[in-house]
Amino acid sequence: MNQYETVFILTPVLSDVQMKEAVEKFKGILAAEGAEIINEENWGLKKLAYPIEKKSTGFYQLIEFKAEPTAIAKLELNYRRDERVIRYLTTKLDKYAVEYAAKRRSLKSTKKED
Repeated sequence: MNQYETVFILTPVLSDVQMKEAVEKFKGILAAEGAEIINEENWGLKKLAYPIEKKSTGFYQLIEFKAEPTAIAKLELNYRRDERVIRYLTTKLDKYAVEYAAKRRSLKSTKKED
């Protein structure tokens, strides 16, 4: 199993419930493929660097997970088919990126406790 992280941008016209529903759909696809979700972050509504489909903002979401490479193909196929997703990027993490992600998560958890 490899460790991956995927960031996708959802269209800004969604309600909060619709956004969460879309995120749960993609987490469900990963779970069905036997992936282990390590971390999930909602980065919220952010301004895009350039307009995409005449939209200047979008809901950013990050999911960090361990999965087999075949799960990525199925996940990205569903990203392409879902009209709520305006951009996505999935990357395989090397050992340095895995260490950095773990460090970033631990720093984030200590900040929440303060």
